[in-house]
Amino acid sequence: MAAESRLILASASPRRLGLLQQVGVEPDLLRPSEIDETPQKAELPRALATRLAQEKAERALERAKRAEEADDAYVLAADTVVAVGRRILPKPEMTDEASQCLRLLSGRSHRVFTSVCLITPAGKQRARLVESRVRFKRLSRQEMETYIATDEWRGKAGGYAIQGLAGAFVVKLMGSYTNIVGMPLHETMTLLEGEGYPVVANWLLRM
Repeated sequence: MAAESRLILASASPRRLGLLQQVGVEPDLLRPSEIDETPQKAELPRALATRLAQEKAERALERAKRAEEADDAYVLAADTVVAVGRRILPKPEMTDEASQCLRLLSGRSHRVFTSVCLITPAGKQRARLVESRVRFKRLSRQEMETYIATDEWRGKAGGYAIQGLAGAFVVKLMGSYTNIVGMPLHETMTLLEGEGYPVVANWLLRM
C-alpha cells in the first residue's frame, strides 16, 4: 500500500469508530452517508444489511470525489440489522417503537447481521456479512420501562445497545460480539489487510 493511502469511514457512529481505534485503525476522514434505510418489499435481513452497507460506501465515495478527497482512499462502511425470524426490527427513534422491539425480544432469540463494505483506491468493492445470535432474558415491565427511559436505545438496531445497559439482558450469545456492537473486527481487519491496508503493521506506529 502506498504510504499516502487514506481511510474514509462512511459512518458517524462513535461505536464503529471506537471499535476500529481499538485495533489500531484511525480513519483519516469521517463521511457519514445519509440514505433511506427502509427495507424493500419482501427484502430479507441479510439482503438489507448488504444493500445498505454498499449504498453507504458508494455514497461516501461520491461525496469524497466531489470534494477531491478520494485519491488513494479506501472507503469503509457498515450496516447492522436485527431480526426475529424474517421480521426486521427498526432503529427506533420513538418510544413506542422501542417498546415494541423490547417486547418482541423479551425471552427469545434473535439474529444480528452486520455487513461491511470496502471500496479500494482501485475501485474494487469487497464485502463481508457476519451473523450473530443473541438470546434475551424475559424482561419485566419495570426493566423495559426503565430501559426506555434511559434513551440508550435511540437509533440502535433492534432498540438496544449490547455494549451498554442492555448487556444485562443477554442470556446467551453465539458469534461475534463486535458484530453486534456494529463492526465485526476480525472480518473488517481481514478485508482491509487483504486489500493492502496495513492494519497490523500500523500497530508499532502507535507505540
